[in-house]
Amino acid sequence: MDPKNKIPIRTRFAPSPTGHVHIGSLRTALFNYLFAKQNNGQFILRIEDTDTERSRVEWEYELIKVFEWLNIDWDEGPVLPAQIQQFDDNYKIDYVGPFAPYRQSERKEIYKKYLQKMIADGSAYYCFCNKDDIEAEKQYLMSIGESPVYQGKCRDLKPEETEQLLAQKKQSVIRLKCPKNQKIVFNDLIKGEVEFNSDTIGDIIIAKDLENPLYNFTVVVDDKEMEISHIIRGDEHLSNTPKQILIIEALGFSKPQYAHIPLILGADKKKLSKRDGKTSVIDYKEDGYLPDALINFISFLGWNPGTEKEIYSLNDLIKDFSLAKIQKAGAIFNPEKLDWINGFYIRKKSLADLTEILVPYLEKAGLIEEKAPELYFVKSSEETINFNYLENIIALYNERLKKLSEIVELVDFFFLKELTYDKDLLRWKQMTDNELIDSLNASYKILENIEEKYFKKENLEKTLLTEAEKLPNRGNLLWPLRVALTGKKNSAGPMEILEVLGKQKALLRISQALKIIF
Repeated sequence: MDPKNKIPIRTRFAPSPTGHVHIGSLRTALFNYLFAKQNNGQFILRIEDTDTERSRVEWEYELIKVFEWLNIDWDEGPVLPAQIQQFDDNYKIDYVGPFAPYRQSERKEIYKKYLQKMIADGSAYYCFCNKDDIEAEKQYLMSIGESPVYQGKCRDLKPEETEQLLAQKKQSVIRLKCPKNQKIVFNDLIKGEVEFNSDTIGDIIIAKDLENPLYNFTVVVDDKEMEISHIIRGDEHLSNTPKQILIIEALGFSKPQYAHIPLILGADKKKLSKRDGKTSVIDYKEDGYLPDALINFISFLGWNPGTEKEIYSLNDLIKDFSLAKIQKAGAIFNPEKLDWINGFYIRKKSLADLTEILVPYLEKAGLIEEKAPELYFVKSSEETINFNYLENIIALYNERLKKLSEIVELVDFFFLKELTYDKDLLRWKQMTDNELIDSLNASYKILENIEEKYFKKENLEKTLLTEAEKLPNRGNLLWPLRVALTGKKNSAGPMEILEVLGKQKALLRISQALKIIF
């Protein structure tokens, strides 16, 4: 409930299902959700699919699955989160809520009723002007420094003239009859007082015909019909607000509250785009960002609690979020900060839980395949490993992970039968081939003499370090050994790797390294 106006809080997220859900759209949905929930209000999902050429049910389905993954649920809309699992790619929407349908493509009769009303009372009219003539007129107006708006040639057609032209099936659109030189003022909950002049808007097109209304008109009707109290949306929609207010006034509706959130900017302070990296939420999911981390990060794109606190659960955000603390300036998207937050949430997970969510990445990379519950087939070596073995591997790298997908590159060597790398990687500083051979042979002999039951980190460390300290630089022994075991420049320490890899595999890796040198 809005304490000032004593009205129920109802916000909405109204995406067009024409592509992937992007970061900016997710932030808009999140801010609407948080504002509604902290005010005991309702969050409505509405699908704006009037663009029949580009709208696809699969994009709507992806949206629903993304929301499910992020634990953002809605009170009214095409389908409730609890029902999502019933559907596959050919799912049938069951409407939920008192203002169904929640898809614009199924609300055309509602729009038609309001269009007919506006035409009847003279607040809208049919325009029969040729597109080329209108475009030429716009070019002329711009050339003389005036607003390129339609000049109203058909504005005062008599009803009988309109009927005659319609009967002749002359191509037409429906325009709003915009008042002349009228100030359009509204209080934006983020920007403060905003003012436009109607002469810069003109008689905008609100429908192609009675069956095909356009965005600014359908939005106004839906927001009224669904009793939306607050419209929280991106700054790019600010120019639509005066147009929608004019339609609201023409229909005699009451105005909702508006809040326009700042744009999300890339490092170059231009609007975030694909050149800045991933913009689709599904890309972040597949790349291994956790839902809690993504929600936490996105909440700070334009909002700040005014404290040093940076880690927020969804419940914490519901308590602390405030429209008053949303900044006016653009929000800079910082991928390094996202990685830091994601790393934090990764480290919060238990080893068992983390291993479980990492297994699909190893499977997708073709390294392992599930054979039975908690048993996995290693494709390269045709051996079977258990879940505990995977946990031991993950334990070496869980502190290093910034995103889940990194696990493949970090641990793939555990699952490969033979490693491929340049022999120069084996060298510690300026070691010669003969020195490399001596070093690897020494490691082989040391490990060969350690019984399997003593192949533990503490014992390995004690034995190997004792030998390494005898050399001018202990890297002469430890570096070639680590590279032989992993084939990598960067990895966990050789003792930890040896313990997990086991004696026989370790000796085999050293033998393979010696062959690479020869």
